[in-house]
Amino acid sequence: MLLVWFVAWVLATQNGCRSGDEHVTPLGPAGPVVEGPHFIGLTNFSSFDRGEVLAGGEAIWVSPVVAAPAPFEELVVSWNVVAPPGCGLKIEARAIYPDRATIYYTLGLWADDTADQPRTSVNGQQDEDGDVLTDTLVLNQPAQKCQVRLSWRGTNAAAGRLKFLGLSFASRTQSTWSQTPDRRAWGHVIPVPERSQLSYEGGENWCSPTAVSMVLGYWSQALEREELTLGVPEVVAGVFDPNWPGTGNWPFNTAFAGKFPSMRAFVTRVRGIPDLESWVNSGVPPILSVSSDVLNGRMRDRVSGHLVVCVGFTATGEVVLNDPGVSLAKGQKVRRIVSRDLLLQAWSHSHQSVYLIYPEGHPVPTDL
Repeated sequence: MLLVWFVAWVLATQNGCRSGDEHVTPLGPAGPVVEGPHFIGLTNFSSFDRGEVLAGGEAIWVSPVVAAPAPFEELVVSWNVVAPPGCGLKIEARAIYPDRATIYYTLGLWADDTADQPRTSVNGQQDEDGDVLTDTLVLNQPAQKCQVRLSWRGTNAAAGRLKFLGLSFASRTQSTWSQTPDRRAWGHVIPVPERSQLSYEGGENWCSPTAVSMVLGYWSQALEREELTLGVPEVVAGVFDPNWPGTGNWPFNTAFAGKFPSMRAFVTRVRGIPDLESWVNSGVPPILSVSSDVLNGRMRDRVSGHLVVCVGFTATGEVVLNDPGVSLAKGQKVRRIVSRDLLLQAWSHSHQSVYLIYPEGHPVPTDL
C-alpha cells in the first residue's frame, strides 16, 4: 500500500548540513521499500536554508536534499499555507542525479488573495531533463533525490506561514498492484453531502471544486465548523488557475482546503482500491481523479480528467461514489455505485491520483 511518512525534519540542521550539500536526510523506516507510489509529508521546516530576508519580508527557503523512497519520474508537490492579502508563494522543485541537478521547475505561483499576487501554473518549462504538466514534474530519466525551493513574495510576505508540505513520488513503469481488499470498509458509507457541478451556471468543468466543497461540507458537519460549509462558486474562486484555464489544478484545490485552521490537504497517488478502503475505514473520504468517459462506459478516453468522491463501499465491496458530473434537473443522482473493475479502469487514467482532506491529528490508516 501507499507509504505515508510524516517527518519532523530536523536531522539536517543537527548535522550542520545546508541545502546545497549532497546530504540525504534519512526519511522513513529502514529496510526494503514497498514497491509503488510513495508520499513524504513535512511539518517541521527548521532545517530549510532560509537565506537573507529581502525588503518587505520577501524570502527564499530551500529544503535539504530529499531522498525519495524509490526512483521516480513524476513529482507532485502540495502545500498548506497561511497567506494573507499581499502574500504569495512560488513553489519550485528540482531533481538531483549523481552527477548533476536539473533546473528548478516552477510548480505553481500561489496566493489566496490574488489582488496583489498571482495564482497560476507556468507553461513553457520543457528542457532535456523534463517538463511541468500544469502541476506535475515529469522527468525524462528516473531520479531518487530532489529539492524544493519556496519563495515568499509580496508586500506582506513576512506574514506567510507554511503549515505542511507534501511530496508525492511515482514511477510510470508500473501503475497497478495486486492487493488484498480491506474489508473493514465494506458496508460503510461516509455521509458526505451530495452536490452537482451542473447546478451552477458555467459549472460544466467544476468537478474538482465541487468535490472539494462536498468533502469540506462533510467535515463542517462532523467537526461542527460552519466556516467549512462553502458554496461551489466560492471554492471555484479560491482555486481558479488562469493558465489552465480552469479549476482542475490539483495542488491548488488542496491548498485551498488546507488553508483553513487545523485542516490538512494534499495530493498523492495510491496503489489501488484497498488503499481507498483503508482511508474510508479511517473516516476520510478520498477524492479521485478518473476518466469520466470510462466511468460512464464510453470507449473514448479524453485527456481531461474528472473528480469524484469515494464515500464508501457496499456490503459486497462495490464502490460508492459522489459524482458531481450529473444533472439533477434530469433526475440523475449524485450518489452512485460502480464495480471495482470499472473504477480501477477509470482511475488508472491519473495513475490512481487522489486528494486527501482531513483535520490535523485525525487518525489515518496505520497499515499504509
